[in-house]
Amino acid sequence: MKKRIGIFSCILLLLLIGAASAAATSTSTSTGTSTVSASTTTLSPEQALAQISVTSVTLDPPVFYPGESGTVTVQVTNSGTQSVALESASILDPDIAVVGNTNPYNTMLYLGPGNIMTYTFVVKATDTVGTYFPLFTLASRDSGSIRYPIQLEVESNDIQAGISLEPAVFGVSTDNNVNLSIVNPRDGPVSTIVVTPEADGVTVSPSQAFVSSLAGGSNVQIPFDIIPTTGTNVTFHITYQNGVMNEHSTDVVLPLNFGVDKSAVVPVINDLALVDQGGIYELTGDVTNAGITDANGLVLMVGPPAVPQQPYSNYAVGSLTSDDFSSFTLTFTANDLSNVPIITQWKDANGNSLSSTTSFDLRSLVAYGTGGTRSSSGSSSAAGGSAAGSSAAATGGAGQYRGGGGLGGIFGGGGRGGGLASFYPVIAGGIILVIAIVLWMKRKWILAKLKKQ
Repeated sequence: MKKRIGIFSCILLLLLIGAASAAATSTSTSTGTSTVSASTTTLSPEQALAQISVTSVTLDPPVFYPGESGTVTVQVTNSGTQSVALESASILDPDIAVVGNTNPYNTMLYLGPGNIMTYTFVVKATDTVGTYFPLFTLASRDSGSIRYPIQLEVESNDIQAGISLEPAVFGVSTDNNVNLSIVNPRDGPVSTIVVTPEADGVTVSPSQAFVSSLAGGSNVQIPFDIIPTTGTNVTFHITYQNGVMNEHSTDVVLPLNFGVDKSAVVPVINDLALVDQGGIYELTGDVTNAGITDANGLVLMVGPPAVPQQPYSNYAVGSLTSDDFSSFTLTFTANDLSNVPIITQWKDANGNSLSSTTSFDLRSLVAYGTGGTRSSSGSSSAAGGSAAGSSAAATGGAGQYRGGGGLGGIFGGGGRGGGLASFYPVIAGGIILVIAIVLWMKRKWILAKLKKQ
């Protein structure tokens, strides 16, 4: 019995040894197969390098001035399945020089699958205008190299700036509108445009203007409000950048030519009549806008030495359009009628307060009730400033100007030189037209009556 147990034990031991040997053989075979399989996906150095490409090039600035510095940024992408050892990235061109470290990427690196490497070079353009093609090169440790030409423009055109809108003449202490035009004739944009006006005795708003970017071939209009108190020039200092590294500047000088605005309101007072009402004088007349622009918020009053009195211490006409007129009434007291100033105040389209003063000799008007001799000397002022006007003398109450048939004459009572009487021909014509229409509509009835007779 003991012999049988020993035999079975030997057989079992032999089986265990065989199974272990078979397992070891199988593991070795599997490992060898895996190695063979992996070795079949490995690319050659030339194939691996073919998966490397330049995917982006950025120039700052996009277009260089002659001799200007900037940056060239190149992105390289590995679209393959294995890492590639790269080294010695550089830019080669006899006219485009790399500034500073001429070989900043001499160290070897591995660019893994799907990864991107960025190379940035500081370069300086040539002084000669033209188009250049510097060569970007990148060497592989195990194979050849990549060569990629980059187009770089060098252009000398500068931005152009000037005054595109200004008044014919500038009024003292008056708000004058001015537009500064900036044109970029270059192929590339400029950025960070700052305009700073400078002048003595002049208020300019805004005090500084900013434009973030101006594309090539485009322009921008920058409005300014100028209120001068003295005669001088306004200088607009313009600075801008071409790329991050380069700042440029230019100036525009605006001469301030002072004078009388040919389009301004010209208030003319005429057809005066004066009545003494027991120590208080009542003065009536017409005011005509002989200018070519409208007077807004027009108000009349007497000035010293005359003293305004109620009920017409001042007279508000309102808006008086060009070539229109309106009647007015003023009440006042005065010890001397030989020099009675009448002040006319109004606002222009920009809201500036303007005024004109005309003095009259009213003594003859009291003596004769109407007509007489008048003399005038005018002065106009705006927002505290003044400009000397002209003086004139005329005989006769009708004056040099007479108000026409404007809307003020119809609805404001008109002047003695116009009013309702000036519309009699129009009224008569309207009546005749109505009679003619009635006769035409009743023509058959009228003809029948005439035939019966």
